[in-house]
Amino acid sequence: MGIFSRLSDILKANINDMLDKAEDPEKLVKQIIIDMQKELTKATQALGKAVASERMVEKQYRNACAISASWESRAKAALKAGDAELAKKALASKVKADEDVANYREMYETISNQTEAIRAQVEVLKSKLQEAQSRQAMLIARSQMADTTKALAQTLGGIDTKSGFDKLSRMEEKIERKEAEAAAFSEILGNGKPEEVATFEELERNAKVDTELERLMAEMGMLPAAAPADAELTALAAAAGVDVPAAAPAELPAADTPDQGA
Repeated sequence: MGIFSRLSDILKANINDMLDKAEDPEKLVKQIIIDMQKELTKATQALGKAVASERMVEKQYRNACAISASWESRAKAALKAGDAELAKKALASKVKADEDVANYREMYETISNQTEAIRAQVEVLKSKLQEAQSRQAMLIARSQMADTTKALAQTLGGIDTKSGFDKLSRMEEKIERKEAEAAAFSEILGNGKPEEVATFEELERNAKVDTELERLMAEMGMLPAAAPADAELTALAAAAGVDVPAAAPAELPAADTPDQGA
């Protein structure tokens, strides 16, 4: 019994799965459009047959009217000729033609009403088909959007976001460590200069700074202006650590003394 029960459950599950697949909204919408197109085709064909029958009966009706009018014309001609018996025979044929006229008129009216009813149904089917076709794209789009949203939600639900972010953080730390090591090696290799070269470069920078300082002080009247050559020599000597004696102050002009013989 257990085996048969399990087989029954499997069959039920397969049937339910088939039903779910059969109820695919996109397929159902497309199938509805196909069915409506088939119905419209059938209705259009029926309308064509009805119109053909209507025209045929209309033609027979007009012929019967023409025959009736012809017999009446003959009866008039016979009466004018004075032949009453011939006129009666013509009128008898007219009466029979009038019966055909009545029958064909009734048939024409019936078929005409049926044709109008079929034509109205065809117009309704056309309108509904156009409405269904205009809604088809929207319904399919909504169905696809719902499927996408559902799949995305299921995917996100199965992802361990905390674990994922932890992995990203560890990876970021490794990259930052590599960047720091690369910067350190670059600094060690790029800035390593011989001591002598560094000393001379520092001397040159100090000389330039002293030269600029003396130039500014001279422009501002804080020091007596010195010749460019003397200023350059003074700066170089100062950079080399050599004391340069200060320049002797310029001799002041002798003051005018009063003439003793005056």
